[in-house]
Amino acid sequence: MAVTIAIANQKGGVGKTTTTANLATTLARQNQRVLVVDTDPQSNLTASFGVERVMDKTLVHALAEREEPLPRYRVEDPSGAIVDVVPATPELSNLEATLQTKLGRELRLREQLMRVEREYDFMLIDTPPSLGVLTINALVAADWVIIPTEARFFSLQGLQLLNQSIEEVLFLNPRLRVLGIVLSKYDRRLREERVVAEYLRDRWGAQVFDSDIPTNSKILEASSAGISIFASDVSDRGARRAVEAYEALAAEVRTRAA
Repeated sequence: MAVTIAIANQKGGVGKTTTTANLATTLARQNQRVLVVDTDPQSNLTASFGVERVMDKTLVHALAEREEPLPRYRVEDPSGAIVDVVPATPELSNLEATLQTKLGRELRLREQLMRVEREYDFMLIDTPPSLGVLTINALVAADWVIIPTEARFFSLQGLQLLNQSIEEVLFLNPRLRVLGIVLSKYDRRLREERVVAEYLRDRWGAQVFDSDIPTNSKILEASSAGISIFASDVSDRGARRAVEAYEALAAEVRTRAA
């Protein structure tokens, strides 16, 4: 039975998509069977796996019609990792408005994932930076939530809002729990970020992952090229640091979700 994790934060630009993509690839490199689902109309996760070049059906079709099978595209990263991808398109924005009038609209993704969960060890869901129908679908479908956040004071509000949203979603999904908060794009050289990181660990304690993802241009370059950090130039010091960070995060995820 798969472990289903939503990667969520109502604030944009905190590293949800890069966390989803590189964590998925890391788990796949550890011989885990991994599915990723893009529920963001911006479809950056879809682009980061290069699926937009080959897809003919997307998550829109599976959410609009309950009997439509979940479209899955197998992607092999140049590093050798194999991940199945459920892609998104900007049409999801229109679907979100349409679903507002449908009964059971919050359950549609869960229904779809239940049909395929025995085929995977992990299913990771990338979410939009808002608490609309799509994010609620992801939280209702998930066992766990990973919350990426920047170590900036203005990012703390997103954490508080998401915690409130999770409390609301518990009515529909009482098993939902926070797996951890991950510091993303963390720059230890900046005093503000060190102070915020210390505050986060004091405030949320063990909910904050020991691992953090450093600010790193190599991560962005790899994502823009449609590859994982593992397929970039690992002789580069920055790329090696990023690889080590995601491997440490994946180890924590597997331990906490066991």
